[in-house]
Amino acid sequence: MEWQETKNEFWKANRGGMMLPLLFLIPIVMFQDPLFDVFGEQNYVALHLIFEIFIIASSFTIAIQAWMIFPHILSNHRLWLGALFFSVGLLETFHAVTYTGMPFFLMESSPYKATWFYMVSRLMQAGGLLLIVVSAEKQINSQYRWIAYFLAFIHAAVWVTVLFYPAKLLPELVVEGEGTTALKNSLQYAAIALQLFCVLILIKTFKTAKTRNCMMAIASIYLIISDSLFTSYKSVNDLINCIGHLFQLTGFYCLLRALYYTSVEEPFRLLEEARKRLKKSEESLYYIAHHDELTKLPNMRYFTEKLARSLKREPEKSKAVFVLEIDRFHTISESLGHSFGDLVLQSVAARFREDSFKELFVGKMRGEKFAVFLNFMEGEEEAAAICRYIHSRMKEPFQVQHLQLNITLNIGISLYPERGKNENELLRQAQVAMCEARGEVNRYTMYRSSMDQQFLDRLVLEHDLHKAIDKGELYLNYQPQFDLRTGRILSLEALIRWKHPEKGWISPGQFIPIAEETGLIIPIGEWVLKTACRQLKCWHDRGFPPFAIAVNLSARQFFQQNLIDIVKESLKETGLPPRFLELEITESMTMNVSYAAGVLTDLKRIGIRIAVDDFGTGYSSLCYLKDLPIDCLKIDRSFIQQVQTNNHDAALISMIMSITEHLQIEAIAEGIERVEQLRFLWKHHCYHVQGYLFSPPIPPEELEETFYELEERAISYCERLTDECITNK
Repeated sequence: MEWQETKNEFWKANRGGMMLPLLFLIPIVMFQDPLFDVFGEQNYVALHLIFEIFIIASSFTIAIQAWMIFPHILSNHRLWLGALFFSVGLLETFHAVTYTGMPFFLMESSPYKATWFYMVSRLMQAGGLLLIVVSAEKQINSQYRWIAYFLAFIHAAVWVTVLFYPAKLLPELVVEGEGTTALKNSLQYAAIALQLFCVLILIKTFKTAKTRNCMMAIASIYLIISDSLFTSYKSVNDLINCIGHLFQLTGFYCLLRALYYTSVEEPFRLLEEARKRLKKSEESLYYIAHHDELTKLPNMRYFTEKLARSLKREPEKSKAVFVLEIDRFHTISESLGHSFGDLVLQSVAARFREDSFKELFVGKMRGEKFAVFLNFMEGEEEAAAICRYIHSRMKEPFQVQHLQLNITLNIGISLYPERGKNENELLRQAQVAMCEARGEVNRYTMYRSSMDQQFLDRLVLEHDLHKAIDKGELYLNYQPQFDLRTGRILSLEALIRWKHPEKGWISPGQFIPIAEETGLIIPIGEWVLKTACRQLKCWHDRGFPPFAIAVNLSARQFFQQNLIDIVKESLKETGLPPRFLELEITESMTMNVSYAAGVLTDLKRIGIRIAVDDFGTGYSSLCYLKDLPIDCLKIDRSFIQQVQTNNHDAALISMIMSITEHLQIEAIAEGIERVEQLRFLWKHHCYHVQGYLFSPPIPPEELEETFYELEERAISYCERLTDECITNK
């Protein structure tokens, strides 16, 4: 494509000079005799001199150009081409001054000297060009420049000496009035043959240097036409001889253009292309350095620089910085794989690039976080309005592969100049506020100075949590799950508690999110599993009824590659039969159905029961109930709280019970706190329950002491419900 453009440019710039000899050729061939001697003998001499001046100038231009560029490229082709045309230029000079009709130069001018100077020049030019074309191009030492040009000078000097010798050492090539001799024509045909070989080689090696070879091939064709014309003229002063010189001049011009192209124009083009590529590479590197590779949004470096420039340029304007995170992103990523998580990030970034956000400068932070900068902000109310607008734009479900996801963003806000004074402070404060927004109903909050202490407390808590297991600060409490029909304890749910040596009991709602973020949930979860299994085996050995134990799995645990091995090891180490262990998962863990099916099937092969905790609040659809080996659904407490007054909750519980009945899956209702809730569940045939109405989570020692009391309390509720049922009938 580039060669085509170059060829077109060359033809457009030079077509006039190249077509002119062809325009003369047609009438001369057709009307050779009538045109003979049309201008007069002296006029032919003048025309010949003009052509020769151009030919000589072209030859020396090629020689000088090659001389000047050789030290930079050290090409043997360029050097010998320059030396060749240096000799040609010298010979053509003597050809011009010895041409018939020219003033005397050392001795009388004659066709003998002029024709031989031309013929030697022509043969040398054709043969030298052929040798250059067939030889391999390579780099040579710069000292060869003087040697090559000296040899060219010696060659020309030898022929000058031979032809200016008083006695004619060579035969005549042109007989005035009769035309060219057989020897002259033979030498001319030899030059044509050499030039034809040169054309064939140029065509054969065309792809190696398309533009140069094209120009040199055109030059060779014009020189061949010139040679043909020089075999047919009758006198050195006729029109055919004159036009032959015109074709020769055109051929030399094309050679000059070929050398100029390869020595000056092509390197310049390559240099310009390299400059453009370099500029494009610089732009690409700048883009890579300032944009996130995954989302194509500005990265933190670019975002921070732009924010800093804005603060410096307009320090008096109020501004706002927002830091946003995708809520529960780690659960999504671990459930469906990191590549799916990347697609989620790309989908969110694509929505941020929509025109509706064009006034916001959005950047990508590490992980699942984004940063937003607004150059002008009137106050907190406008900032809150921006957050509500972002939430509204993100409310529409995201189609990621075959799933539709509802994504929520937690947003922290820092205002300038009320809070942060520079870009780093603003970003830090917005990030602190974002952490607090996780617990807010509207999922956004403004930074307050009190949050710094809360953030510091969180860091201290994270530090202490790392040592909690080794120091024995973690405990398990157990909450019983009852069968209403018998009042007996079916199983116990193991719930972790942390007793800090200085702060006392810390709520799981405080330290569990920290454990999940930091990855501590893995060793903590393994400790919970082994401790619960060991405790249950101890109770069984002491004669307690054969009830089961339920242990919650976190998302990180569920997606551990060695989860099955850990469970097997825990059961083997504690000696607990697998049928007494129930593992509770959440709906979000089942989003990747193929992975979940494999893991749960392997767990079921061990003999473990599987329960779905907080049923009805997760991401997944109901189809996983038929595809996954699930034994139990735990109805979330949010459906139980207002079941007497909220018809929607009542309808949902009724639907869940219908599903479990048809799928032959057990159902357990969580969060039972009032008898009215119990009565509703009894009416809808939900007989497995758990909640504070029966017992809060209690330590193992207290459970041992009150075990049978708890069962008696459950039996009393069972009898009351049975009596009410009989009375109502």
